[in-house]
Amino acid sequence: MNEILNLQPQCIWRNFYALTQVPRPSGHLEKIQQFLLQFAKDAGVEAFLDPAGNVVMRKPASPGMEKRKGVILQAHMDMVPQKTPESKHNFETDPIEPWIDGEWVKARGTTLGADDGLGVAAIMSVMEDKTLRHGPIDALITADEETGMYGANDLPEGELQGDILLNLDSETWGKFVIGSAGGIDVIASMGYKEVETDPDDAAVKITVKGLRGGHSGLEINEGRANANKLMVQVVRQAIEETDARLATWHGGNMRNAIPFKAETVLTVPKENLGLLKELCQDWLDTFCQEFKQIETNGIELLCEDVDLPKMQVPQEIQDNLVDAIYACHDGVVRMIPAYPDVVETSSNLAIIDIADGQAQIQILARSSREDMKWYVTRTLESCFSMAGMKVVTEGSYGGWDPNPDSEILKLLLREYKEMFGSEGIQQVDHAGLECSVILGKYPHLDVVSLGPTLRSPHTTTERALWSTAEPFWQLLKKTLEDIPVKK
Repeated sequence: MNEILNLQPQCIWRNFYALTQVPRPSGHLEKIQQFLLQFAKDAGVEAFLDPAGNVVMRKPASPGMEKRKGVILQAHMDMVPQKTPESKHNFETDPIEPWIDGEWVKARGTTLGADDGLGVAAIMSVMEDKTLRHGPIDALITADEETGMYGANDLPEGELQGDILLNLDSETWGKFVIGSAGGIDVIASMGYKEVETDPDDAAVKITVKGLRGGHSGLEINEGRANANKLMVQVVRQAIEETDARLATWHGGNMRNAIPFKAETVLTVPKENLGLLKELCQDWLDTFCQEFKQIETNGIELLCEDVDLPKMQVPQEIQDNLVDAIYACHDGVVRMIPAYPDVVETSSNLAIIDIADGQAQIQILARSSREDMKWYVTRTLESCFSMAGMKVVTEGSYGGWDPNPDSEILKLLLREYKEMFGSEGIQQVDHAGLECSVILGKYPHLDVVSLGPTLRSPHTTTERALWSTAEPFWQLLKKTLEDIPVKK
């Protein structure tokens, strides 16, 4: 029996453990969809799969609670599939292996999937509990949130029945989120005709790894290193000082994760091979000094001899690509003037793939202001257009404007203080939440997001503070019991 099954509340951890045994990486959700539909059937609640791939469950009001406002509990079913370099895990077939490390629940070698598995587990617990007193409840478990909020974006209008939306995808217990940033994917691409390498050259693979990575919304302001931005400094100097040429580049693998690893293959005249390796050592020393207070895992920069590839990027194309990557903004653009501790606008240079005559670069831009979202988007478009790349945007979603006068917020804050003796905190997040998209289709909803404490989602150090699940569950139950009557 897995040790997390002994944690409290057992209903949450039992359901969460069941979720870890079902593969559910973004883009591969058939197994989790069928699991959730079977769960609902066994629990005796109505459920269906909507045209967007979302699972919707409906639980009628408890006797005597029929006139209460309807509540929609919302979470997303997919998880970010990240694993350590030595892990052999297959996210499409293998279960996650959760374990307890002191006060944290972690996973062995992979992301844990507590983002947003704990939210889904809470919904499951509500749906199966016959002792709860509550008004009518809908559950919306969305598809592919992590790759573009596709389930929320394609949510049919008129499908949900409720007045209040409780999003269960926040990541700090005691903080109640009432606003979040919008976002957009900026994708630059180009084709090129490869040229033959000089057969007298040598080749090296340069690898930047050991970085912390992280959530590109929640942790973009922590100054964590971006593997692609470190790599471009090495590559540019290698080109300038050792006559190196770029053959391939692969960095990052998730649009909403700060990249923790990047690899390039360079060719170089054999007489300059030693100089290139010295250059790499110098950059490693620089990076370790620059990030010594932040990248505590230990930055690695490896320069390894490899077989000479047959083809490489043409010099003019190479120079334009490297210049654009160097110039591309990464990190915080500015903070919210009214909330100076919260990021307003940022960009994450997430994925670079250059090989076999194709180059593609993907950036996720975020902002809680629509005008600033488009400002940073145009900045990125200009940067890569000057390199001769075609730039397109995808998956745009707006921000969620705070409503500090929210009735459900006031209820949650009152219940929190009465139950735990301290004041809850209202918060605006830079992370994108589906609330903004759902509000676009259901503008009448009164919305708050909450959840137990998670840290480092989207990374292999993702962890859940298990002690916060119990008070989260107690607050959720008490709030459902005290939802006001419809006026």
